[in-house]
Amino acid sequence: MSPTLAPCAVESGRVRTPSGLEIYWEARGPRDAPPLLLIPGIGMQLVHWPAGFLDQLEARGLRLILIDNRDAGLSDKHPAAVPPIWPMIGRALIGLSVRSPYRLRDMADDTAAVIEALELEAPAVLGISMGGMIAQLLALRHPERVGRLTLLQTTSGARHHRPKLRAVRALVGPPSSTREQSIARSVECMRTIGSPAYPYDAERQAAAAGLAFDRDHCPQGFGRQLAAITASGDRVTALRALKTPTLVVHGEQDPLIPISAGRELAELIPGAKLVTFTGWGHDLPEPLWGTLADTLGTWSRGD
Repeated sequence: MSPTLAPCAVESGRVRTPSGLEIYWEARGPRDAPPLLLIPGIGMQLVHWPAGFLDQLEARGLRLILIDNRDAGLSDKHPAAVPPIWPMIGRALIGLSVRSPYRLRDMADDTAAVIEALELEAPAVLGISMGGMIAQLLALRHPERVGRLTLLQTTSGARHHRPKLRAVRALVGPPSSTREQSIARSVECMRTIGSPAYPYDAERQAAAAGLAFDRDHCPQGFGRQLAAITASGDRVTALRALKTPTLVVHGEQDPLIPISAGRELAELIPGAKLVTFTGWGHDLPEPLWGTLADTLGTWSRGD
């Protein structure tokens, strides 16, 4: 049975990384509980994690370490200009090189700096979507910093896992200039890439989008993060040598990162375990929170 521990106050701070950028972090849960560091996806801030989902993870006996990636939330923004989005995507899809102010490996190094600064001893790490790509490179570049790895809704970067065009269009569009535009775009994006088998909570998505806008609005950061993804290539060869215990979790109806990408990850990484869910897209629907928390909690604690 999973332990149930009383929550404690949220701690927060900033870590200056070797790149000179500062990364914002928050921690919640008992200090003596096993730590789980969560890396968000493209354009996501730590407030995009559903609060109820985090409550469920914490109730399974975990101390949660949440971060804002560079170029999002309260972490520092890179000063470089944003490359043109659609030409960049087109070049990446046909295998041409893409120029980017930084790459996913730099974001992995940011995360390693947070782990070191907080004196976390090889915590469990969970990355979702782009965060899962960063988590792969974290485990590859800094294996001593990661105890167990969970890769949620993510990919090795291999080009043959093509997203649905409607999902790409929903994710990549003209930047929003107002709070209302930002909320409306977020609601429609998640409606498009979300789970066909579960009710869509537009009200909760709108609230999260509004909170994120008020906390920090940086559409240029999204563009630079996308450039980092497209410029970083794939990790197919490197993942075959990954030694970190890995759990791959994926939705079978994900229109943005197809289920084939999750299955490939589990095949590439030695000893990886694969868990899939029918009817799940590229979101975190409330009906799955308990089941996911059970799976992720058991794996992260090493039970």
